[in-house]
Amino acid sequence: MLTHDVNRRPGLGVPGTIDSDRIRTALTSRYQELTAEYEQAMTQSQVLRLVEGGDTAGDDQADSGTKTAERDAAQSLIRTILERRTQFEHALARLAAGDYGRCEGCAAAIPVERLEIYPSATTCVTCKQSRERRAA
Repeated sequence: MLTHDVNRRPGLGVPGTIDSDRIRTALTSRYQELTAEYEQAMTQSQVLRLVEGGDTAGDDQADSGTKTAERDAAQSLIRTILERRTQFEHALARLAAGDYGRCEGCAAAIPVERLEIYPSATTCVTCKQSRERRAA
């Protein structure tokens, strides 16, 4: 179990701690959901490519543009799913290493409320806001 500088929250374990097994189960479950979404998106993308490749006779610019937009949207979805899946892999690795729940920026405890909403969070809100300001 990981100690945290917060009061007990329902379902998270004993006061001041996070139940590592419960967190691992939740992270693994979401990772598996994302894997299923990825596989479904890949299947849809392959079907889209097959339809595109076999049905181009009589296409005008609008048809071609629509197909390009659909292909781009499918690829964007796949990239997003892969990124989210990578975030959950990283969270699981941090949990195994004993670093889960600590900010990668300042090493402070990430509030349990943030982890409940965004379980793959690796930074506290302050550090996340700082990163976003620098990126803008």
